[in-house]
Amino acid sequence: MLWIKAFHIVFVASWFAGLFYLPRLFVNLAAVPQESHAERERLLLMARKLYRFSSFLMVPAVGLGLWLWLSNMKAFPGGWLHVKIVLVIIAIGYHHACRSMLRKFEQFTNKRSERWFRFFNETAVLIFTAIVVLVVVKPF
Repeated sequence: MLWIKAFHIVFVASWFAGLFYLPRLFVNLAAVPQESHAERERLLLMARKLYRFSSFLMVPAVGLGLWLWLSNMKAFPGGWLHVKIVLVIIAIGYHHACRSMLRKFEQFTNKRSERWFRFFNETAVLIFTAIVVLVVVKPF
């Protein structure tokens, strides 16, 4: 079971690394001048590749987490796990929201500012921090 937990942690950390950086690419995309086509296409290519790679990492992160949970259901007393599961669902939604934003950049329909993406960028950090605190501290 320790191997599963170790790989779960590796995949979660890797998935969130993508979620930390992808919105940063959106900040840069929102700041690109209209006439700078080469820079825009380079950033879009990076964002597409990072989204695909992050999606690849999300699947085993969630799968291994489910495996840990279902194989040790009695080992998780308290309400912290329920809150963690809600936060994981929010993280998955955040991941898919990033795809929606990427499509808007691809279709030239993004209406959000660089500043908005700077705030959005911090959301993944807050989700990750809350999950780690819940798992380590188990406050309730």
